[in-house]
Amino acid sequence: MTEVRFYHNAQDRLEAACAITTKAVRAGHKVVVFAPDASTAQRYDNLLWTRQPLSFVPHVAASSPLAARTPVLIARRAEELVHDDLLLNLADDLPEGYTRYAQLVEIVGTDEASRVTARERWRFYKQQAHPVQAFDLSKGNS
Repeated sequence: MTEVRFYHNAQDRLEAACAITTKAVRAGHKVVVFAPDASTAQRYDNLLWTRQPLSFVPHVAASSPLAARTPVLIARRAEELVHDDLLLNLADDLPEGYTRYAQLVEIVGTDEASRVTARERWRFYKQQAHPVQAFDLSKGNS
């Protein structure tokens, strides 16, 4: 059963995603970041390169020949979701194949549109009997 974690009240979803990714990699997890839109994928990739110059997080596109040896993969299509450890969802809907992951992370911004789609996903995960936890980023929880 996939454990689902919602991190809400993110002032910047991509910054929060980078911080959560860094923490997960340091804890020994392999992370697939699902970012189906090219702009989001590129901005996330750039942030991982620049946000903490002295603590680089190895990452590549899921289609890269180095994917099997890299702890963080950025996937733009559902069929690129190759690891089965931790999936970080940057889409506004459910990623296909999410149930094969041990953990799924959802990051919710502060805007109402982000909250509405997150509530729908929360209800869906609960209906599917996934254990769901919430963490409020405005209170420093991560």
